Amino acid sequence: MSLRRVAVTGVGMVSPLGATAPASFDALLAGRSGLRLYAPADAPKPLAVPAGVCADFDAAALFGRARAGTLDRYSQLGIAAGLEAWRDAGLEPASGEDRAAWGVAWGTGVGGALVFERGYRDLFIGGRERLPPLTVVQAMNNACASHLAIQLGLGGSCATYSVACASAAMAIGEAFRRVRGAAAPVMLAGGSEAPLAYGVIRAWLALQVLAPGDAESAALACKPFQRGRAGLVLAEGGGALVLEDWARAEQRGARIYAELAGYGESCDRGNLVRPSSEGQARALRAALADAAMAPQEVDYVNAHATGTREGDSIEIAALAEALGARAAEVAVSATKSAHGHALGAAGALAAAFTVLGLRHGAVPATLGEAADLDPECAGVLHVTGAARRGAPLRAALTNAFAFGGSNAVLAFRAHAAD
Repeated sequence: MSLRRVAVTGVGMVSPLGATAPASFDALLAGRSGLRLYAPADAPKPLAVPAGVCADFDAAALFGRARAGTLDRYSQLGIAAGLEAWRDAGLEPASGEDRAAWGVAWGTGVGGALVFERGYRDLFIGGRERLPPLTVVQAMNNACASHLAIQLGLGGSCATYSVACASAAMAIGEAFRRVRGAAAPVMLAGGSEAPLAYGVIRAWLALQVLAPGDAESAALACKPFQRGRAGLVLAEGGGALVLEDWARAEQRGARIYAELAGYGESCDRGNLVRPSSEGQARALRAALADAAMAPQEVDYVNAHATGTREGDSIEIAALAEALGARAAEVAVSATKSAHGHALGAAGALAAAFTVLGLRHGAVPATLGEAADLDPECAGVLHVTGAARRGAPLRAALTNAFAFGGSNAVLAFRAHAAD
């Protein structure tokens, strides 16, 4: 069976940096931070942590107050990103084309956490005997994908992947396989997350992996690759790509951002929370092989790097294992330093930023000073402080490495701008 090329024809995003993909990308390249000190509403005990909050997102304005009230925030963010990507691709819902084989692949780690938290609080603290009738369908992990399929009339595969921090990257990878294998001509793929609930934050604090910070230092609390890194910063957000059969995209005159050329996955098979450079390197090599891409072609890596002590240095070791001598020449940055770690949505945000970077010849920077880089994270060309603009980029990788040892890598090739 001959495999089809896969074009990225639409990009959508809601992030702590902006309510649209262009706004988020512009803020990222400008070196702005979307992190701030955050206190969950109605917390039973005082709690404030650095977090990435989508402050510019207005669900009521987008959906209307009545419909917004029927959606968990993770669905609100995801639907907004998905619809933006769909419009960006020029695939309006009213086109009338048969979409029986078109599908959705979505990722989320905690799904409707906010709905669950409100329900538990009402039951166990507030003494309510009944919950709102839509509680289950608001909170279920596949709610966002289902809403998108219904609204856009997509009758093919509608699947949700929940693989911790690799969820969205795996969703995009599996959608890629469907388009490449001719199971679907078009797939909407991405992920969303809204984990800023009191109970979720407390659970992550119990793991002792959250970065500390106060109102003054919150904006730079996430410090990937730096000596002073002390943990990750939770964030909410949603990202989406439209993946389309290349020949079909060209025939209809679609704008092609980039080619999704390969996807690799692996399992560390070792530890639920400690990553493995060997496992990550296998996913990196698998993505390169799937794309028929030599390490010498890779010009940029959007690292998974979350700012944890072990995770960042292990990822650099994995890049060295997979890319060999080329690793020292590859530009590497961690966009999470600006928007935080959106867990199950992280891979979608990384993919969207990477596709936009390839399109515009720009490499976003890891926020922070080059002088503060940890020697344990040496061995690659770190882009810090300011973005690199006008860079000739041929290919890029995005990494998503999850608790449980699940690893997903996406390989993109640049496409000449129209």
